[in-house]
Order: sequence, then structure tokens, then C-alpha cells
Amino acid sequence: MAKNVAFQGEKGAFSHAAAHALFPKGEAVPCVTFEDTITAVQKGTADFGVVPVENSLYGRITDIYHLLPESGLFITAEHFLRVEMNLLGVKGAQLSDVKSVQSLSVALGQCRKFIRKHRLKTINGVDTAGSAREIAELGDKSVAAIASRFAGEIYGLDVLASNIEDATHNTTRFLVISKTPEEPKKAVKKVKTTFVFRVRNVPAALYKAMGGFATNGVNMTKLESYMLDGSFTATQFYADIEGRPSDPSVQLAFEELKFFTDQFRVLGVYPAGAM
Repeated sequence: MAKNVAFQGEKGAFSHAAAHALFPKGEAVPCVTFEDTITAVQKGTADFGVVPVENSLYGRITDIYHLLPESGLFITAEHFLRVEMNLLGVKGAQLSDVKSVQSLSVALGQCRKFIRKHRLKTINGVDTAGSAREIAELGDKSVAAIASRFAGEIYGLDVLASNIEDATHNTTRFLVISKTPEEPKKAVKKVKTTFVFRVRNVPAALYKAMGGFATNGVNMTKLESYMLDGSFTATQFYADIEGRPSDPSVQLAFEELKFFTDQFRVLGVYPAGAM
């Protein structure tokens, strides 16, 4: 039975490409905002949501850090998507025909060298997939879009030039979210646990809370902090570690962590994605 999978953006967006890679037989549920994506999963309109959490060039996706911990949803998987920019044109167009290129401003900025080399005029679009759709509807060989190859397939565009991005290491990490947790089977060796916590108002609380991970040999791969409700004194921490809560070393680390925190919640236990 096909699953409904929600993501932010139009069909053909990089989030859609990630969702398709994870659920190749899933039914796409495009959403306007991250809030809409989370709501779709909460209300059961979608079985899963696929949301970006960080990018190798631009860092964390701040909205997700605020929305996910309060959503009541769980992380069940992660996926690393290599962001490859392509110049997409209407059927029969050649690179020499193109005079203007349309895309999201961030995508245009990631392809400056190519745009400069070919002396293309830039047009700011709402997003990459939307630009691909608009170029397909326009049907003008002189105007192309910068978007994913996946978007080109969806909107019937030709790839006029591939991998035109300036940085070859552009990668986005996506999380799969669901209403119910799905802890990996015992046979899965590489597992991550994501959790959020707030430290107690005592001296060196964060330092002491982190000590349990070091002394018990638990590798922490991410630790992010962010303000809550606009307060400079209310800070929440978001962390990823290697291992499961049932591992003896993680259990000991969590025991020490909880002693110095006043709030703690596991957001998900899931297989580590291939980078």
C-alpha cells in the first residue's frame, strides 16, 4: 500500500527528490510551509513527512529546530541528498539558445560562475521547482531554469548542462517524521538518537550534563542551542548521538544528563543515513 509523504515545496523540489528516494512508491503531498508539512502528518493527511534539517553550505534549517520538538512527532530515518544544480530548458533547446535563467535566488547564487561564463541574465523565482514549471509553461527556448534533474523529468524539460553549481560538496540532510516511533531492528548497527533538553539553572550545568557522554564513550555528532519564545535566558539544546537509548553506555549518559536538566525528550531513534 502506497504511503502519503508530505514535503515543503512544489513537485520537483529537492525535498520532493529526497522524499522520492526514501519512498519511491509513495504518493507526494506538496505543502506550502514547514508548518503545513508537520500538520499533514499530525492530522494523518500524510503517513510521513520529509523535512530538511541542515545543509553543508548554509547550516541548520532554523524553523525545523523550533517546530519539530513541539510537534509530538518522531524521527524515523535520515537521508543525505547531494544537491546538484542543472540548467533545464524546453524540449529542443540548446545551451546556445539560452539568454536568461530563472530560479530561487539561493540557487542562482550557487551557480554564479556558470551564469557569469555564459553571460546569462538572472530572474528571481519563488523556488527551483516552481521555476522549472514556469519555464515549461512559457515554452521559450531563450529562458531556462536552474533546478534538480528530478524537476526536469516531472515538467518535461531537457538538461542543457548538469552539475553547474560552484561547490561540489553541497549536501542537505533530511529527516523522516511520523506520528509513531520506529526503533531500528537489532541487526541495524549504525543508529542515531536525537533528543532535546534544557539544563537546570545551576553553575556549569551544561558542562556537567555533557560529561556523561564523554566518560561513557558516547559520540555526540551534533549539539545545537536556540532561544525559546524570544528569551535570552531560556535555551533549549538539540543533540544527536551515535547509539540507542537501550545501550548501557547511553543509558548511563542519559542518567547523568537528566540530573542536570529540567526537561528532556527523545525525538527519535533511527538508522544512520549514508553520507
